[in-house]
Amino acid sequence: MPTKRSYVSPRREQAAAQTRAQILQSATRLFAERGYGRVTVADIAAEAGVSSKAVFASAGSKSDILNEIVDTAVRASGYEQAMRAVLAAGDAESVLRALAHGTRAGNEGMFAVHEAVHKALPSHEDGEALWERATADYRAALRAAARHLRTLAPPAGPEEEETADLLWFWFGPSGWRTLVAENGWPWDRAEAFLLRTALATLRTP
Repeated sequence: MPTKRSYVSPRREQAAAQTRAQILQSATRLFAERGYGRVTVADIAAEAGVSSKAVFASAGSKSDILNEIVDTAVRASGYEQAMRAVLAAGDAESVLRALAHGTRAGNEGMFAVHEAVHKALPSHEDGEALWERATADYRAALRAAARHLRTLAPPAGPEEEETADLLWFWFGPSGWRTLVAENGWPWDRAEAFLLRTALATLRTP
């Protein structure tokens, strides 16, 4: 007796993918606005226009949803393209300009996700793991930039580890958030200030 093949409907798969995307977008918006701890699955369902059962079936628990938001944002951040520009730069000033512009683009484009993560840390089941998940590739990219800067900087400049720490201080998510979210600076002003500060510091013996 021939085995019955299961039929996969492309239209049904597309509808499921759209529902999942809507759930993730709605959750991102709510987490960023209210904070992870103040949002329920029912809230996400209402925002997305689906049932709570559909949320669990499509995207999982609230923690699963936040993890997927973070993973999707990392893939979509464009950091690999930005790092190609950084590593192609032939002098320290060009490296820092590429870093300022590239990290600005990533933080601005993913601002809602960064807010969602930031506001989740105090109430998340494992905030430390969440922060590591969200920033591991970011930190690795800045370490690579620090190694490249050391090949261009004079011997009197800071060591690679210190350079990486400084790049994280200037161009990591906290620096951008302090200026833009907490102090209301326009992104252009924040980019110019962080670049100017980095240039002045690394030029100082």
